[in-house]
Amino acid sequence: MEGKTRTTLVLLAAGMGSRYGGVKQIDGVGPNGEAIIDYSIYDAIRVGFTDLCFVVRKEIEDDVREFFAGKFPDSIGVNFAVQSLDDLPDGLPVPAERAKPWGTAHAVYAARTVVDTPFAVVNADDFYGRNAYKTLQAYLAALTASETDYAMVGYRLDETLSEHGTVSRGICGKDADGFLESITEHKKIARKGNQIVDTLDDGSEVVLQPDDVTSMNMFGFTPAVFGQIEREFSDFVTKNADDPKSEFYIPTLMTQLIGRSEAQMRVLSTTAQWFGMTYREDKEAVRSRILSFVESGSYPERLWGE
Repeated sequence: MEGKTRTTLVLLAAGMGSRYGGVKQIDGVGPNGEAIIDYSIYDAIRVGFTDLCFVVRKEIEDDVREFFAGKFPDSIGVNFAVQSLDDLPDGLPVPAERAKPWGTAHAVYAARTVVDTPFAVVNADDFYGRNAYKTLQAYLAALTASETDYAMVGYRLDETLSEHGTVSRGICGKDADGFLESITEHKKIARKGNQIVDTLDDGSEVVLQPDDVTSMNMFGFTPAVFGQIEREFSDFVTKNADDPKSEFYIPTLMTQLIGRSEAQMRVLSTTAQWFGMTYREDKEAVRSRILSFVESGSYPERLWGE
């Protein structure tokens, strides 16, 4: 796109939503059947993203393609990348007991054949807010394709919980200059009285703080990350061949790269509020919030025209 810095929004839409059930990425919550992902894309286009890449699994690719057919302006580049179990580096074989793909970093790796610009990564079923997209796009637009100064958008922990069950969240540590030092995964977080606690596998509890900086899987990268993923993923698959449930997450990748000073990640703040559908029971609350945005004029009643 001549005259405009190209940036891509990579939407992770391969997961089937095991806690939720069904293809929640395209479950309608807007006045005309719009999904959360529609509002994410609308926000991204509004703030300057020029390209889209949907990372899907083969089983749902046709559904996702059909859902978005004809929606976007002709000026927006649209690509699809398939996350598949056998997409492994170095000709590595798929372990015999493995039944599903390898997690979020593996999903990003799938986009390597179609993404050649600085890019944002988001979950397809999460609402991040326009300010978050604006903040991240401005950061990405200033990068070259070879830089390894990555970014993430952090949210307050207490604004990312569900009333209908536990959630898994990555709690971030950052240094005095605002760069990520660590992401610690907490897998069973819920409110308990006036506290927020994570219940560990042995039944013990860790108390977390409401304002803990939380990763909601909104990251910014350049194409330089694809080579880094390939190297780290090859090592991960080799070491975890006997664990059919092991997953190669973005935080796992970044912990390794930061530890070796091969990349850094700026933690960006946002005034936006996250919400999403971890459980099917979350859907009505999401519908209500979307409707309130439409009624306030933040979004048109029909996002993509007649």
